[in-house]
Amino acid sequence: MDPNVFTFGYLAILLLAFYFLLIRPQSKQRKARMAMLDELKVSDEIFTVGGILGTVTRISDDIVRLQISDGVEIEILKGSVGGLRNTQVPEITE
Repeated sequence: MDPNVFTFGYLAILLLAFYFLLIRPQSKQRKARMAMLDELKVSDEIFTVGGILGTVTRISDDIVRLQISDGVEIEILKGSVGGLRNTQVPEITE
């Protein structure tokens, strides 16, 4: 057998492993995050990537208004929403 065939085979296996171990799970997480942001609605309890907890009071295209305390509201970018507070955050496994 030609050594180039083995080299190509190893390279193909390495690329497939890279795809299934890194790229595919990351794209699934990105799709789930985009779905969560699209389904965000008023009165959802959320947390931000900065650790702020609050309740959504208003949503525009890319701005979310959060009530973080009685009479205290802040505006954040929609992309900085970390997730819904009443759902469990998935654990990261190595």
